[in-house]
Amino acid sequence: MNFSAWAIQRPLPALMLFFVLCVAGLWGFHELPVARFPDIAFPMTTVTITQPGASPSQLEAEVTRRVEDSVATIPNIKRVMSNVSEGVSTTSIEFHLETDLATALDDTRDAVTRIRTDLPQDIQEPVISKVDIGGSLMTYAVVAPKLRPDELSWFVDREVTRAMYGVPGVAQVKRVGGVDRQVRVDLDPDALQAFGVTAGDVSQQLARIQVERAGGKAELDGEQQVIRTVGTIADANALRGYSISLPDGRSVRLSAVARITDAAADPTEAALLDGKPVVAFSMSRTRGSSEVAVAEGVERALEQLKADHAGVDFQLVTTVIEETERSYESSMTMLWEGALLALLVVWFFLRDWRATWVSAVALPLSIIPTFAVMHWFGFSLNLITLLALSVVVGILVDDAIVEIENIVRHLRMGKKPIDAARDAAAEIGTAVIATSLTLAAVFVPVAFMPGIAGKFFREFGWTAATAVMFSLLVARLLTPMMAAYLLKPHGEEKAESKLMTWYLGWVDAALRHRGRTLWIATGLFIASLAIVPFIPATFIPTSDLGRSNLSLELPPGTTLQDTTAVAERARRQLESIPELKQVYTAVGSVLDVGDPSKSGVGEPRKATLILDWGSADDRERDQKTLERIARSKIADLPGVRVSYISTEPGEMMQLVLAGDDPQRLQSAATTLERDLRGIDGLGSVTSSASLLRPEIVIIPDPARAADLGVATADIAEAARIATAGDYEQRLAKLNLPERQVPIRVGFAESTLANPALIGQLRVRGKDGPVPLAAVADIRAGSGPSQISRYQRQRNVTFTAELNGRPLGEVMTEVQALPGVQQLPDGVSFLNTGDSEVFIELFVGFAIAMVAGLLCIYMVLLLLFNHALMPLTILTAVPLCAGGAFGALLLTQNMLSLPALIGLLMLIGIASKNSILLVDYAVMAEDEHGLSQHDALIDACRKRAQPVIMTTLAMGAGMMPIALGFSGDSSFRAPMAIAVIGGLITSTLLSLIVIPAAFTVIDDVGEWMARKFRHRSSHPAPAEG
Repeated sequence: MNFSAWAIQRPLPALMLFFVLCVAGLWGFHELPVARFPDIAFPMTTVTITQPGASPSQLEAEVTRRVEDSVATIPNIKRVMSNVSEGVSTTSIEFHLETDLATALDDTRDAVTRIRTDLPQDIQEPVISKVDIGGSLMTYAVVAPKLRPDELSWFVDREVTRAMYGVPGVAQVKRVGGVDRQVRVDLDPDALQAFGVTAGDVSQQLARIQVERAGGKAELDGEQQVIRTVGTIADANALRGYSISLPDGRSVRLSAVARITDAAADPTEAALLDGKPVVAFSMSRTRGSSEVAVAEGVERALEQLKADHAGVDFQLVTTVIEETERSYESSMTMLWEGALLALLVVWFFLRDWRATWVSAVALPLSIIPTFAVMHWFGFSLNLITLLALSVVVGILVDDAIVEIENIVRHLRMGKKPIDAARDAAAEIGTAVIATSLTLAAVFVPVAFMPGIAGKFFREFGWTAATAVMFSLLVARLLTPMMAAYLLKPHGEEKAESKLMTWYLGWVDAALRHRGRTLWIATGLFIASLAIVPFIPATFIPTSDLGRSNLSLELPPGTTLQDTTAVAERARRQLESIPELKQVYTAVGSVLDVGDPSKSGVGEPRKATLILDWGSADDRERDQKTLERIARSKIADLPGVRVSYISTEPGEMMQLVLAGDDPQRLQSAATTLERDLRGIDGLGSVTSSASLLRPEIVIIPDPARAADLGVATADIAEAARIATAGDYEQRLAKLNLPERQVPIRVGFAESTLANPALIGQLRVRGKDGPVPLAAVADIRAGSGPSQISRYQRQRNVTFTAELNGRPLGEVMTEVQALPGVQQLPDGVSFLNTGDSEVFIELFVGFAIAMVAGLLCIYMVLLLLFNHALMPLTILTAVPLCAGGAFGALLLTQNMLSLPALIGLLMLIGIASKNSILLVDYAVMAEDEHGLSQHDALIDACRKRAQPVIMTTLAMGAGMMPIALGFSGDSSFRAPMAIAVIGGLITSTLLSLIVIPAAFTVIDDVGEWMARKFRHRSSHPAPAEG
């Protein structure tokens, strides 16, 4: 059925169809969330088990290995990674992308439940959670001069957190810095010794006294009543009079053996803004929510908090929203710029404003319905999907250009508009359908690529393919119908131009020397491939976000105060950089970038300085230059490991050495780290090889302990309670109306500074308390501060800053290092992180190219019903290579994810040009009775203009992207440059080479037909 003729005869159904599609599209656009990148993360669950005070080695043996062995039985696991630090074991289970996260979470929970009884009894309850938060979105500092640090911290914990969780899309709110309120019972060692009581006795007695418990039920006066025992207090001063039982039966007031204060717990982290202590909080969004909508909701909630609490203000210190908004606005701007340039091309060739208007309608009517499909697929308006729409702007108008150009040609034959529209649409129908389906055949297969790169290609592929199919619908229904009723009759057909005469002379020469023509084309393709080794390869091009995350890592055992002092010293040394606008410092906590492998674990010896450089448009030096300057200014900090934490893919390289033998692993890690530091151009190279932390090791004497009736567990508990307090779940609590405040019993920090204190600690024996030194030897020792495990083996992870160098180039150098080539037995080398994704990207791209070519062949085979004609059309694909690779090399762009997207697009775009030529040549032979030579000359005469028009329209549509007229174009530009370069060579060469290739392949088809005794039969194209 000829849909175009039907639409011309019955215009109202077509108009109503597009009205409904546009309404759905506008609704979808309103509902689509806005984000910078697609929500890309592997399905991952984490098992966190806390045992305060436990050493990493102890946790690895008693907890981590058992958890890993149990979760290893879960299906669809990609990898298991563990990180063990003091008191905390975290096991991350990463699943394959297609795994349902809810099912994975249930399976993880069941696996931990099975081994719960095998784990130590004094651990806190395991926390099993899923990782579905996309990193920190914004961080605010709270300014309240009238509030004490503990009051301000509670204000953030209660009021701010409650308000933030009321904002749709907020997934997590985390306080940074500040202090926790705590009732401190600081014991007097001399008083304990005098009264013969231990720190554990005091803590346990308080925990038994300070309780509120159910006491059963009773019936009084015919009514059932609940019995409740209440032994809690709401004032810390009331603790002073509490009686503590002594071993000899006497009792003593708590105030006689301790100093009681309602104060704050020892700080474990700190936050500073330009050197001033602050209490800050950061927020993360749920996946699928709009970054911009969440930010607007947060701002409204904070304005309400400021109105309700006088004297409190909020200062934004870090945000990713600005970059998201810039990306969104620049992408939308490029969409309009590209559309206008494409329409200018149409007007330049046709010089008919009515024809230009008909072509212009194709753009909004193709793009707006696409938003409805994007919403249905669960996509967002991000850099990838908006890029897809931006680059297909020129393509969307292509079908309309081909239709309208052919209609105008028929009008110049003297036909009436309605007859010209009907005849031209029927003549061009198969070619238009073939070109659109060819592009869809390229985009749809890449949407199924595996891995992280596949996530990018999925949103790009479906968005582009959907827009192209809607453009086909417009071209077959609306464009002929509008042309029939809006265009006016034209004058006589124009005489052939000198340029056309010159071009047809070249075509005639190519047909007469077709062998030489094809050999020259083959040579150009081989020369194009020779360019590839000179183009550096990476995952995603580096971008200038105006923000750097500088990490400082001090030796194990460094106190929070010392780390803060070093961080401040570093900040003061960086103040002289004129571009530096603001420095936010977080000490003891980690920066949440949404990836646990990059975030690490917070420790008092670690600090992160977030350096705000301002917008890239407001400064001359780029971010990478400023980072190198900053590194050089703090290079003299003694004993500090300096590195940058990347929040963008493609900026860091991660490598892993794994093995069961710790000594061999450590030796191999030392060698590889030395080799990595010798690679030119790399920034900081850091290793997770465990640094040793100082320890006090208590070794019980079995004989003496047995004589005095002291158990090893009692020794450990006495030391733990006296120095760090009892476990959180065992502590007595101070009951307040809105919360409970823990009562911590132990020695004060000033008391713990005495090195002889540990030996004087009292341990309960059979005849009363005895000094710890009487039953154990106390020695200075050391142990690993952190243990990393990968796939149930110990591992060492290396992280290297690429410093702008191509990831592929650096990986090639790494593979050639002696430390990689000569690994000890039992130690394996693995690529992880961006390195692993990089390999997946290029393997997946190769598969996608083959799949795309096969899909194009099958589509053309079905449309033209001829086995060899698709090969003629696909001959145009290699002709793109020289322009695409040459353009990347000349503009010094890397072969990266966006460039690969451009190369995939070129497969379909190049096929469009040859389809227009081949389709008309076949028609001229079969329907007009022309010879092969004359049919090809006529095809080139009739179709050269639409080929050039569509090429220029596509190039013009992508020109704003390639030139980066607005926003940071580092991601978009490589793709547009590759496409424009490929378009130039493909169009110029295909207009000459495709006719020559047609004759060769057509003659081969004729020979095969005669050989197998079939009649010569060119395909008869069906009307579309």
